[in-house]
Amino acid sequence: MSDAQVGLLFATPVIIVFAIALARMGVIRVSGAVTAVLASVAIAGALFFTQ
Repeated sequence: MSDAQVGLLFATPVIIVFAIALARMGVIRVSGAVTAVLASVAIAGALFFTQ
């Protein structure tokens, strides 16, 4: 596993946690948090398997 893949495995959950936390605090709408989570998972998946 390359360094880039390890970085993706650590960065993606952090993005997800921040999106959920911001939605729970009312800073962003739930739909925005869902969009951020789905986009980050899709991007991480694409980058992980192309590395």
